[in-house]
Amino acid sequence: MTTTMRLPWTSALLPKGIWALLATYCLASLAHFTHNAEYIAYYPNMPAWVTRETVYLVWLAVTSVGVAGLLLSRIGWPFLGAVALAVYGAFGLDGLGHYTLALCAEHTWAMNLSIWAEAVAGLGLALACAVFASRLLAARMNPAIRP
Repeated sequence: MTTTMRLPWTSALLPKGIWALLATYCLASLAHFTHNAEYIAYYPNMPAWVTRETVYLVWLAVTSVGVAGLLLSRIGWPFLGAVALAVYGAFGLDGLGHYTLALCAEHTWAMNLSIWAEAVAGLGLALACAVFASRLLAARMNPAIRP
């Protein structure tokens, strides 16, 4: 007899692929924000009001959107949860804003790696969640369709 242990914080309402993308994006986002905060003085042309503390506060605010998406999914609102997770992933594209301040060549290799890792992972999460949300909506409109 095989038993399956389900972690209490996971939701059967989210596909495994979204969990994988969520974990990847969360780690990429944390890596980028941490690098940004710890090396803020070396990021080219950053505004003076952007400090180590503000970077971490923004990361907490962005991450709270992802946490809200998980909570919404967990309490039985998977469509809203998927939308919130898509928004959370889309926030990853904001890192590309570094290139409005300075060219790619003006950033270090580590800066570029953390920026692009966050952007690509966030885009993947946003697209997967948008597709999942659209399937949930289609299934609600036509019960014969499975998400």
